[in-house]
Amino acid sequence: MSLKERIYLPAILGGMKITFSHFFKKPVTTAYPEKKREFSPVYRGRHVLKRDEEGRERCTACGLCALACPAEAITMIAAERKPGEENLYREEKYAENYEINMLRCIFCGMCEEACPKEAIFLTDRLVLPEQERRDFVYGKDRLVESVENRIDISKRQIKKYTIEK
Repeated sequence: MSLKERIYLPAILGGMKITFSHFFKKPVTTAYPEKKREFSPVYRGRHVLKRDEEGRERCTACGLCALACPAEAITMIAAERKPGEENLYREEKYAENYEINMLRCIFCGMCEEACPKEAIFLTDRLVLPEQERRDFVYGKDRLVESVENRIDISKRQIKKYTIEK
């Protein structure tokens, strides 16, 4: 090694040059609670089970979302609609019990692609941290949107394409 390489002075000065160039750049961190980060329009976050225009649940418990899920995070139990429940469910069959294990879910979006009724969507909302594992199993109480507070999923809906002749 030459004397110049042995004293490491050029390497130290090169490192200091890089350090000072980064010192004056804008920081990339965000002060989270006060300032929220913008997500991409195709961001896949927390799931929601949608309602139709009349407030009835869209899910007909066909099970295609559970079959399409590669992580096997979705489970459901189907039931038949009883007389007098026409304003609650669209079809004769509905999901009596619908659960998604958020610890198993990989947020791939296969469930929303498989759904023929456009009942399940991934929103731009975050899955909140919990203390217990059982709190990460989301049932219908946490998944079905409320009638008063609709969730906008217009960016995630499948666009209908028509072929012009």
